[in-house]
Amino acid sequence: MTGVAGQDGVYLARSLRASGRRVVGTVAPGFAAADPRRTYLAGIDLRPLDVREGAALEALVAEVAPDEVYNLAALSSVGRSWEQPELTAATNAAPVRHLVAALLRLRERGGVEPRLFQASSAEVHGSASDSPYARAKAAADEAVRAARDEHGLFAVCGILHNHESPLRGAQFVTRKITAAAAEIALGKRESVSLGNLDVRRDWGFAGEYVEAMRRQLAHDVPLDLPIGTGRVHSLQDLLERAFAAAGLGAPGDRVVQDPALLRPSDTTVFVADPEPAAAALGWRAQVTFAELVDHMVAVDVRRLRTGVPEAVDYLLPARIVA
Repeated sequence: MTGVAGQDGVYLARSLRASGRRVVGTVAPGFAAADPRRTYLAGIDLRPLDVREGAALEALVAEVAPDEVYNLAALSSVGRSWEQPELTAATNAAPVRHLVAALLRLRERGGVEPRLFQASSAEVHGSASDSPYARAKAAADEAVRAARDEHGLFAVCGILHNHESPLRGAQFVTRKITAAAAEIALGKRESVSLGNLDVRRDWGFAGEYVEAMRRQLAHDVPLDLPIGTGRVHSLQDLLERAFAAAGLGAPGDRVVQDPALLRPSDTTVFVADPEPAAAALGWRAQVTFAELVDHMVAVDVRRLRTGVPEAVDYLLPARIVA
């Protein structure tokens, strides 16, 4: 698995370990021994690797001889992709071609019929599909489909709609909002600066989405499937729910509109069709939008109160734990 220390990587690695699987996961070079995210990765064989180094990536595949590969490593911020288009292409597209080549060679050696899951994105199909992020993801998808259609590799794209959790990076607007609500509630700040609040997305819980990934890769036939809830909310909805979860009133003058935070191109509405995944995989999202936002805010409040940045009991909403 690439990107094991990221949001999806943590949830997926823990799910695989819980079912008795061995997990080898790549982390960025320099992933510190004291990094708080290590608290989630007990029992995972961590391998420092820059996925842009194709030869090293292919060598790792040859050494491990995996039966399943989940490619989750990515520069995943659309906004950042406009600032660093070359890095985005090098990180999000080129490694997939190296993975495909390595898995085809592994299959030729015999004894292993490897399967590949590629974390694609709904951004590829939106009206903002000319973003560097979307273009790189589209190129990766093409490599996966070519491997499947031309070489018979079991390779699939999970077309992931927005999925969040308390592990979401602070640079993402969802976590920016939940962290700000927690800080305002505890008197640590007075306002939050945001861009376009009319953006509408299909937001789900990352801890559920990784189960869809596992089912997609275990399916009898390789299918590219959208993964989402089928329900849409605006960023304004998320903001209001986060403030309510923190015990605050309406956001009101605590929100500063900042034109500098607007993207060069943005898709106003994204919503998944959940029926293909339900029909093929028997999977539907269960965690509601309100439960997701409430959980993220609750964890951000705990982080501030305890000074503990990461803990295993931060991972799951109360209803799942119960």
